[in-house]
Amino acid sequence: MVSRRQLFHGAAVGAAVAATSVSRVALAALPEPVLQTKPDTLPPLYPSTGRPYQPVVTLNGWTLPWRMNQGVKEFHLVAEPVKRELAPGMVANLWGYNGQSPGPTFEVVEGDRVRIFVTNRLPEPHAVHWHGQRLPNGMDGVAGLTQPAIPVGKTYVYEFTARRPGTFMYHPHADEMVQMAMGLYGLWITHPKQPHPLISEVQRDFCFLLNAFDIEPGSATPKVMTMLDFNLWGWNSRVFPGIDSLNVRLGDRVRIRVGNLTMTNHPIHLHGHEFTVTGTDGGPVPMGARWPEVTTDVGVGQMRQIEFIADEPGDWAFHCHKSHHTMNAMGHNVPTLLGAQQEDVARRIQQHIPGYMLMGDKGMHDMTEMEMPLPDNTLPMMTGEGPFGGVGMGGMFSVLKVRKNQPHGDYRDPGWYEAPAGTRAYEWTGTAPATPRAATAPASATLQVRKPAGHSGH
Repeated sequence: MVSRRQLFHGAAVGAAVAATSVSRVALAALPEPVLQTKPDTLPPLYPSTGRPYQPVVTLNGWTLPWRMNQGVKEFHLVAEPVKRELAPGMVANLWGYNGQSPGPTFEVVEGDRVRIFVTNRLPEPHAVHWHGQRLPNGMDGVAGLTQPAIPVGKTYVYEFTARRPGTFMYHPHADEMVQMAMGLYGLWITHPKQPHPLISEVQRDFCFLLNAFDIEPGSATPKVMTMLDFNLWGWNSRVFPGIDSLNVRLGDRVRIRVGNLTMTNHPIHLHGHEFTVTGTDGGPVPMGARWPEVTTDVGVGQMRQIEFIADEPGDWAFHCHKSHHTMNAMGHNVPTLLGAQQEDVARRIQQHIPGYMLMGDKGMHDMTEMEMPLPDNTLPMMTGEGPFGGVGMGGMFSVLKVRKNQPHGDYRDPGWYEAPAGTRAYEWTGTAPATPRAATAPASATLQVRKPAGHSGH
């Protein structure tokens, strides 16, 4: 787990570029692009210009500052090659915006006029689609259909009004398969301009994108032709244990916005709480259509917005419920060795490779604590350290930390939860009764069909 304990010191940190600080001459020029060089979760960006709103926190990400120019919010997005740390020990060569993949989150208010300068520093043409927005057709960002592709080295301008509140995404619509496989995308939040009957006020508002990469151990660049057999499943281009925890105060109303730009669905599961799906890409869900859930499926190209009251203190797992999506690169394409007798083979191998270890014959739990040499620039199958040892997870996994004493607006990691006495699972030390067994072994079954190997159909 990456600690953010020293990062957050209250919520009122950061500021947008104020219109009063920009001269008329400067306003006629491109806004200076703001870059981010680290994969940290930055504090919420409270608006210093424009209409007020309660900002979001982008998990392992940040919000893009803007400048006001005669009533228009101006942003500068730069598409470019970037290096992104997926977790400590592994860095990927990706494409992103303004120094990171995903790109920064846009935050605007319903009714805002926005102008976005997009500069293409990629090695090929580019275009940005504003996924889910109501806008003029010519601003929809589909290369060849609604606009010419942005040539290498050129800057195009998108301008429209943010017409409806909600959570949206942005991504390329030029060589989409390659550019999205390389990590080009981001989130867009449009806050309501006034109290909305279907949008609650919350104390914590998190957001992140689901994404996937296929990066062979020992390499750093994703295989861009992969359809489904990805080996790294991430949230905002981070994989556990590189994903930050979501830290909230007991009793907070919490909103989490999740967008899916992978090529498969993801059942997102929260421990310890029931939540309600309050919004989709189409807008707020009517009250009569909401029901309690502990898992919600986020389909390809979709967004889900969930809300709940954090009323159970503790460290609660939060993850994709497809188990292959909670392991990292070294866990893929491993044959099943459960029950295989390896001792004799292991002894012979150890004569040539001292330290060679058996693995998988009794399950994979040993992998959570096994220290074994890895190829350069990759991650163990299951990893992450908790207060009681190896967590044994990877990929799309994090922790919701609910604390009574977490200060309002404070997003610092409070450390591990200390359960009250008598409320933690414990070992039973009595005498175990005899376990009945079948008198005879079942007859051997004849194998008729061999299941294909691999991870097809993630």
